[in-house]
Amino acid sequence: MTLTAVRYETVIGLEVHAQLLTQSKMFCACPTPSLESSPNSTVCQICLGMPGVLPAINKRAVELTIMTGLALNCKIPEEAKFDRKNYHYPDLMKGYQISQYDLPLCKDGWLELEVDGQKKRVGITRVHLEEDTARSQHVTNQAGESYSLVDVNRSGLALMEIVSEPALRSAEEARAYLTKLRQVLRYIGASRANMEEGNMRCEPNVSVRPLGETTFGQKVELKNINSIRHAYDAIRYEVERQTKVIETGGRVVQETRGWREDTHQSVPQRTKEFADDYRYFPEPDLPILVVTRKWVDQIQSRMPELPDAKRRRFTGQYGLSEYDARVLTESRARADFFEEAVGLTAGDDGKRAKAAANWVNGDFARLVNAAGVEIAESRVTAKALSELLDLIESGMISGKTAKDVFETMFETGRAPGEIVRESGLGQMESADELGAAIDSIIADSPKAVEDYKRGKEAALQFLLGRVMRETKGRARPELIILQLKEKLHGKA
Repeated sequence: MTLTAVRYETVIGLEVHAQLLTQSKMFCACPTPSLESSPNSTVCQICLGMPGVLPAINKRAVELTIMTGLALNCKIPEEAKFDRKNYHYPDLMKGYQISQYDLPLCKDGWLELEVDGQKKRVGITRVHLEEDTARSQHVTNQAGESYSLVDVNRSGLALMEIVSEPALRSAEEARAYLTKLRQVLRYIGASRANMEEGNMRCEPNVSVRPLGETTFGQKVELKNINSIRHAYDAIRYEVERQTKVIETGGRVVQETRGWREDTHQSVPQRTKEFADDYRYFPEPDLPILVVTRKWVDQIQSRMPELPDAKRRRFTGQYGLSEYDARVLTESRARADFFEEAVGLTAGDDGKRAKAAANWVNGDFARLVNAAGVEIAESRVTAKALSELLDLIESGMISGKTAKDVFETMFETGRAPGEIVRESGLGQMESADELGAAIDSIIADSPKAVEDYKRGKEAALQFLLGRVMRETKGRARPELIILQLKEKLHGKA
């Protein structure tokens, strides 16, 4: 990679496809299939490309696309149209795809990234709407015979394509772009944007050119990428491959290459098509889409607060650090949970917000990740976390006990106060009960007592730890220290 860094510049543009969260498909009434749907179980004559059928536009898909364009700072033209994109593959029964060519729904936007502490604005060329294709599955049976199966469930799903400018200059920037775009799509509820599930796919266009050169090198499009990590690896590999081709006097061929996860290599698939090869022409069965300013304003009014704005507000309104605010706003569900928990307390001075952030970003995040669930799917409610914070602030339970209570809350969904009462985990308030526990520990730790009398403060911490264990964390450390000193000094 040294040669690339010193003598060449990488140029990357990203084409991202995201399946929209609609209840039905793009041009028919078939329900959107789930991952558990049986093959070819959610299909109709339109999905199958039967002669004589007529498509109808899914209004919700159009609105989600406009919403995405607004979130990406795009211009929304007053007119858009659908076109036929002609090509022939087994998973495209009609022999053409209904897409958008010269009049997309959204254009000329941008997305701001942060890479290694540096902000960068990446241009968005267009966001357009189309239908997805069916899915081919290639099979080899026990006899070694190969054949392909076609699942039409995916055919006709509402698919949005987001095309960036060729403004990215490294695999790291591409990774940051994909991560930020995924976050935005999830925040506005446009797509699940999960590459591993196939509802977000990306095709990087990668080229290299000598430093200082303004014309683009020969680009290669990478296919079959199903995770952000694989996109990062594929771009790094392709940059290295193209650099070696140029360095050895060869010529980079403009083509489509597939990414092989098993070998971590890109392999040739086909010569890259150009727009003319698709023979675009206006879709005769669909009207021009008229997008009025009133409609756009209505969609704008339903837009949620976006992650960058929310992060800035969290630092200003709640006094959180940049780190806490960034982690909290990684997902809309996490940010909403935090705000609901804090909002249940009147007159918060920032201390409560910091405590809530620590729990949401710390123990809660750890348990959710370990269980493999989303925060909204857990049994812990924002109200329950607020009640737990009340118990801590009132001195009813210690911080250590709170962690045990929270784990029980996560496992059972029970209220923290109920758990504390039934388990006897409340703070030990009786001086006699605490004194008896301290007397027992002192009697059982003659060496530590002697060390303390000789001036070793570490011995006091040792005794404190033993008392905490003896009382199961129910006694306040400051009270234990006070009584320990009184009793030890009395024995001097």
